[in-house]
Amino acid sequence: MEVGMTLSGGLFAVALALAAAGLLPWLPRRRKRTLRPQPRRGWTGRALGALLLSLALLIAGTGVLLRQYHWLVADVPVASIELRQLGSQHFEATLVLGDAPPRVLELRGDQWQLDARVIRWTLPAQLSGLAPVYRFERLSGRYAEPAQEHSAERSVHDLREGWDFWEFRQQWLAGLPIADARWGSAAYLPMIDGARFTVSLNPQGGLVATPADPRTELLLQQAGW
Repeated sequence: MEVGMTLSGGLFAVALALAAAGLLPWLPRRRKRTLRPQPRRGWTGRALGALLLSLALLIAGTGVLLRQYHWLVADVPVASIELRQLGSQHFEATLVLGDAPPRVLELRGDQWQLDARVIRWTLPAQLSGLAPVYRFERLSGRYAEPAQEHSAERSVHDLREGWDFWEFRQQWLAGLPIADARWGSAAYLPMIDGARFTVSLNPQGGLVATPADPRTELLLQQAGW
């Protein structure tokens, strides 16, 4: 399933180019046999090289923090979910996020819900054409009756992996107008044995779940959806 290019790869390429340029002023020159005196490499060049190296490290670090995010440039299918009933209000969900391997997770309740976070850049970055990025946050089961949410068994699966850019921004760069973020519209539909769904995400951060085949469409109609 194609979900768009990752942001980290582009940042790493830029960081590598800056690091190569920053190292040039620090490399020793080959001495030539000549009667003319050779100009000494000044501190101005080395200072510029040090600045480029620092910028390369910053960009590479940002790439590491954004490693789980993908460009969001159009409405794209980003996930699929297939359900198998194990018991009353108890299901097994096979979740596929982009090109990642399938994950089999147990869910409790009547409906499944998938959440994603979308990072939007502030005006300067938007004017440069930098597209929003997204990553998935959690898959959970929910009950049709709100009263059951307080008493019945809950099932929430964290889809994040490690520390990421938004947490770093909130802790260390909160005062800088770099980016803002919000939860994408949570997609949820009923859990039905044998149902298969496709989840798409639009550039505004909205998650939309749709039946993946005619059989699931019929099952939804029979369930009153």
